[in-house]
Amino acid sequence: MQKKQLGAKTLIYPMPVVIIGANVEGKPNFNTIAYCGVAQSKPPMIAISMDKKRYTNKGIRENNTFSINFPSEGMIKVTDYIGTYSGKDIDKSKLFKIFYGNMKNAPMIVECPVNIECRVIEIMDFGGKNDLFIGEVTETYSEEKYLTDEIPDMKKVNPILFSRYENTYWKVGEYLGEASEVGKNYKAGN
Repeated sequence: MQKKQLGAKTLIYPMPVVIIGANVEGKPNFNTIAYCGVAQSKPPMIAISMDKKRYTNKGIRENNTFSINFPSEGMIKVTDYIGTYSGKDIDKSKLFKIFYGNMKNAPMIVECPVNIECRVIEIMDFGGKNDLFIGEVTETYSEEKYLTDEIPDMKKVNPILFSRYENTYWKVGEYLGEASEVGKNYKAGN
């Protein structure tokens, strides 16, 4: 087998589609991104990367807070819409029911099954077009109907996934097994 070189690309599959919330000049605004991941678990921190030109970027910097809202697949059209148009041009706060959590300044979307409230710990600039925000999770919110054993259930949440280089959205597939269990009986050569 010969592997083909594909070049220096960020081929992480799949990427979660999230809606980032921040107040911009005192008004809730939202932006769709797929550059989001866990930075560490204790204390809980999440990294998001956002284009420096995005209107929501300005709000994160103003307040040092942001929210991460996980839309379900039934929200695909509005999720794509808010990632396509700028909050400078349209009032995105009118598209959702909005609530605020403990920090009182990171707007969150009621319609999203899971919401994470974050306080900015660090903003990094590597000289490219994006800023990297590290946010400490201060609280997570969900409705009971999306939970199993007190944690969000992937099949109930129905998150949207993104494939970067095809520029396409996907949904979650089938259950494969429990982590740290399915490989316990693995033997080399089997």
